[in-house]
Amino acid sequence: MGRAYQNKKLDMAKTAGMKTKVYSKYGREIYVCAKSGGTDPDGNLSLRRLIENAKKEQVPAHVIKNALDKALGGGGEDFTPSRYEGFGPAGCMVIVDCLTDNANRTFADVRKCFTKNASKLGGPGAVAHLFDHQAVFVFEGTDDEAVLEHLMLADVDVSDIESEDGMITVFAPNTEYFKVRTALLEKQADIEFAVDDILYEPQTLAQVSGEDAEMLDALLDALNDCDDVQKVYHNAEVV
Repeated sequence: MGRAYQNKKLDMAKTAGMKTKVYSKYGREIYVCAKSGGTDPDGNLSLRRLIENAKKEQVPAHVIKNALDKALGGGGEDFTPSRYEGFGPAGCMVIVDCLTDNANRTFADVRKCFTKNASKLGGPGAVAHLFDHQAVFVFEGTDDEAVLEHLMLADVDVSDIESEDGMITVFAPNTEYFKVRTALLEKQADIEFAVDDILYEPQTLAQVSGEDAEMLDALLDALNDCDDVQKVYHNAEVV
């Protein structure tokens, strides 16, 4: 899992360079989450997670406020979630999560990204069953055994825990996200998370190299450039 996470970090860093796109994606997701679950982060824990992650990505306060005000007003667009699954270069697996107000447009945009980059869309459920929906926390530390013991005493269900290069990574079922976060903060109140999110982690990795790796980069760039695309997951390991 660690190697897959490192690959994902490279993709996230690349996306973060397109600041306007990042702001727009967070604004849309915060708006949808607040509209469906309420605008109070204390009562809408999913919204709290989104806002905290937006701040880590240096999304300006006015972008977050505008999204919350828009949700509070009850107006605005009606975005619905949609997911596309397919196969990238060298047969790697790709999941694309979107929020859209026009499903036909979004499907056409995503399909174009795949067909132009040696990739192919599959049907619903084509690859998602080969990913685990996981809460992922990454933070500085070396004593993973002490962290695991603390989480077990807090009655938290942990899928896996890794220690590598001075960083500890905790994987847990997505339903355990808030229990894990609360327990880690109880152990160390000033903990700083490098990653604090719910993600799709691949069960296996597919090695991609050479021209396939270049095509994968082009596919990810194209998808991340789509206005309706929120998150992209894959199982490629660039070698």
